[in-house]
Amino acid sequence: MDKHSSRELSEWAAYLQLEPHGEERADLRAGIVASTIANANRKKGTKAFKPSDFMPKFEQQEQTLEQQKAAAEAVALAFGGKKGKLSETSDGGA
Repeated sequence: MDKHSSRELSEWAAYLQLEPHGEERADLRAGIVASTIANANRKKGTKAFKPSDFMPKFEQQEQTLEQQKAAAEAVALAFGGKKGKLSETSDGGA
């Protein structure tokens, strides 16, 4: 990270917001293939399929404070932290 400027990181972040990448891009490719096959085999007069019809839809769910703490503790443990640090400050810490 020391080799990259804040500006460069910001530019990459902006680019990644514009262009699909990673698994999102893979889902799009699979959706294109699936919609092409489905459209080639659909009955005349029926609505054409779109790639998005075959792509998974992930909805973000609201997390409770306890779920957030558990997730943060799991990340901390993965990076060598100690278990129980988040539990000690149940009021959010001050």
